[in-house]
Amino acid sequence: MIWTIFAVASVVLLGLSAGVFFGFSSFVMSGLARASDEAAGAAMNGINETAPLPAFMSVFFGALLVPAATGIWGLVDGHDGGVWILAAAAVYLVGTFGVTMALNVPLNNRLLAAHDKAAGWRAYWRPWTAWNHVRTLAGVAATALAAVGLL
Repeated sequence: MIWTIFAVASVVLLGLSAGVFFGFSSFVMSGLARASDEAAGAAMNGINETAPLPAFMSVFFGALLVPAATGIWGLVDGHDGGVWILAAAAVYLVGTFGVTMALNVPLNNRLLAAHDKAAGWRAYWRPWTAWNHVRTLAGVAATALAAVGLL
């Protein structure tokens, strides 16, 4: 029963994380792009400044750590869903967490350091959004894998 609670928590955390990235892919970035380039860059810098607060970071890291631990636990204890939840953690690690650290965060740092915020935004939003689509798809795939682990 305890393992099932952690498996459900894995699905919830992965789904929450995927939902955040989906929001950016589906309307936040296109909404910002409707503003002036300088205003969009400033707004995105504000978003990036508040993202590392506990509310988001607990979900972002929790969506990696809880499924990884739950998947390993499941494999060790012989839960059939353990392999699916561990696969979910692996997809999240590479496609969401890894892409964030390797690509989106450096783009965020470049935008923050840009002297010309308008030019910085113009160079930023298309590649950042493209990589965010990857994070979204990986998050959705990881959520689906973890959900299969509950069956």
